[in-house]
Amino acid sequence: MKSEKLQDAIGMVDGDLIERAHKATAKKSKIAHIKWTAPIAAALAIIIGLGVFFSMRGNNNNPIILNAYAVAEAQYPETVSYPEGEFLPGFEERYEAWREYRNKQREYMGAGENLDNFFQSTASQFLKDAESENLVYSPLNVYMALAMLAETTQGNSRQQILTLLDAEDIKYLRKQAHAIWNANYNDDGAVTSILASSLWMNENIGFNQNTVNTLANNYYASVFQGEMGSSDFNKALQSWLNKQTGGLLSEYTSDIEMDAQTLMTLATTIYFQAKWDNEFESKLNTTEVFHSTDKDLSCEFMNQTDSHGTYYWGDKFGATRKRLTDSGYMYFILPDEGVTPRDLLADEEALAFITEAEDWEQSTNLRVNLSIPKFDVKSNLDLTEGLKNLGVTDCFDFSTADFSPLLSTEQSAAISGIDHGARVVIDEEGVTATAYTAMKFAGAAMPSEEEIDFVLDRPFIFVITGCDNLPLFIGVVNKP
Repeated sequence: MKSEKLQDAIGMVDGDLIERAHKATAKKSKIAHIKWTAPIAAALAIIIGLGVFFSMRGNNNNPIILNAYAVAEAQYPETVSYPEGEFLPGFEERYEAWREYRNKQREYMGAGENLDNFFQSTASQFLKDAESENLVYSPLNVYMALAMLAETTQGNSRQQILTLLDAEDIKYLRKQAHAIWNANYNDDGAVTSILASSLWMNENIGFNQNTVNTLANNYYASVFQGEMGSSDFNKALQSWLNKQTGGLLSEYTSDIEMDAQTLMTLATTIYFQAKWDNEFESKLNTTEVFHSTDKDLSCEFMNQTDSHGTYYWGDKFGATRKRLTDSGYMYFILPDEGVTPRDLLADEEALAFITEAEDWEQSTNLRVNLSIPKFDVKSNLDLTEGLKNLGVTDCFDFSTADFSPLLSTEQSAAISGIDHGARVVIDEEGVTATAYTAMKFAGAAMPSEEEIDFVLDRPFIFVITGCDNLPLFIGVVNKP
């Protein structure tokens, strides 16, 4: 992977995470797909703060400060590195060991097959305002955050989350979330999909140890304890976030601060990196017009032909995809002329495609001439109203919120806001994606003779899937 170019796209990536990532070294008459090779890097952070206030200030990335507050370090699943040196002695044995490891990981896959409604409904809610601006959302990580939130709640507060996540009870959700975590955790050098969780506890407040143990055992959460509101404890949290996300979220984490009244903070992150089958050639790039919602823009387009491409279609859209080596895909969904991404996000068939693309019947194989603009899109969303519209309401109200499984005292708490920031950049080598969510608490076949030109020269939707084919990121590009 050409990490220097990806770093330039979105900022310097944390050296420790880079080292970990490299440890092994149209309707039927209008169609499209492609073969690229390029790395995908995605980092997502979710912050859940329990207390009377949760504000944002300051930054530090000092591991010494972090270690000073560590109570317990998470024990992550062991991975087997993808073997280097195909012609070196012992390669076949090392490759078989790696392949056995990946096969064991696949035993966890399929746990999220019942989550189509969650992914579709949340994408519709959180991206529905994409009229003229770019919006990006990470469904899988919001799912993990809500699963952890459910562990800390009781009564109707918990039931509303269980209903949204289509879980019959907390034991079912716990088992499912644990399987999804393991299906999507990989640090073997071929694919980097690093998930992490942590608990940040107020040293003066009592907590239910059983709940803390559940989060640690099922969500691999490290535990830190210190003086809420102190500069050093805030810097320790910022340091942990920067380390886990490769520094890609530093513009956000530099503003995170826990107030003296904060009871507890839960933090989860994802860093995702994989390669395309084949990368774009920059010499084939052209300057073309992208028809944005309010004006035409001159953009640099990347171009490539896939002789064995796949094209999908629905009543209002056409789509194609790019394969990620030993991982999932990136799908590109182009609305028909006269249809907007916002229209598709309210269309049942289009939403179904987001979660069912792999088994979509309305598809064909043919030569796809793909033309896509380089883009750098980012957005900051407030998920509060969307979650309320989806039925999760009690956690936002002091009179109804029930966090008794977590808090060992008669301490009132309620969520005061949920912010979700994300950014996705693509170029010839690949994709760099990063996102951040804050929950603030108060208290091989023959080439086809058919072909299509699939030109993404107007607003479109993209979906990035992981090893388990669950959507890691969904976004709307209105202005590349």
